[in-house]
Amino acid sequence: MEFRFLQHDAGAVSLNVAMAGEPDAPLVICLHGFPEYWAAWADVMAALADDFCVAAPDQRGFNLSSKPEGVERYRVKHLVGDLASLADRLSPGRPFVLAGHDWGASVAYAYAMAYPDRVSHLVIANGVHPVCFQRALLDDEAQRQASQYIHRLRAEDAEALLSQDDFRRLIRMVEGFSAADFFDDAMKAAYREAWRQPGALTGMLNWYRASPLVVPTPGETTGHAMIMDMPEDQFAVPMPHLVLWGEADQALLPACLEGLDRFAPRLTVQRIAGASHWVLHEKPDTVADAMRRFILG
Repeated sequence: MEFRFLQHDAGAVSLNVAMAGEPDAPLVICLHGFPEYWAAWADVMAALADDFCVAAPDQRGFNLSSKPEGVERYRVKHLVGDLASLADRLSPGRPFVLAGHDWGASVAYAYAMAYPDRVSHLVIANGVHPVCFQRALLDDEAQRQASQYIHRLRAEDAEALLSQDDFRRLIRMVEGFSAADFFDDAMKAAYREAWRQPGALTGMLNWYRASPLVVPTPGETTGHAMIMDMPEDQFAVPMPHLVLWGEADQALLPACLEGLDRFAPRLTVQRIAGASHWVLHEKPDTVADAMRRFILG
């Protein structure tokens, strides 16, 4: 499929945005995670383009979007601000569908909490609500163990290690979470090209460094997480909410979904057998069909 692209000036940054579908169709904005870029959603976008206008930005720090210097510039308020600016351009005054995967899910949740009237439907594919994830890291030993890689990505030498041998460790990170049959030579070349963009690797890693997420080491006495002291109503997502969950995810475990219904009263969870953390690549038609049914009813 041929995608069209626009450059969006979000004020502090410029966003590279892939588009598919008719501009006057209902809008779906799709947010990618780490270590991907807009193309994480490419196959799903192609499957949705007959019914929707689908937009997928490179988020700040990734691929062809701006890569501001400094960890502070990757705090969630800035990431949400980028999305808010893009949404106001593409769908001014009209609620839209918001979808996110991995880190993109974190931004989608944060935006939906801050601007609930702007989101008609919230779709999360193998991503986590911030309170549910933090609780899982504190209370579930298996999830804590599965998330220890976060410490490596926050380390000062992460850029040097991940760029060695033509990004061998980043390639292995993708392949390590599943069989990754989709990750062929052409896709690896495209991803390496995105990672080679000046400043991209540091920008990508700064998402982890800027996050207030507390990740105790295995066996460590549970530390304090500020988010657990905040009023729960600040984390509500009142709109219809669909979670698509690849059941073979090795990075995010089922404990991450526990208690989500307390924040999302209109929650639907669809589990997808045989899919891993990379469900967008492994089951794009399943994801697209589920989104279409959820949105159109």
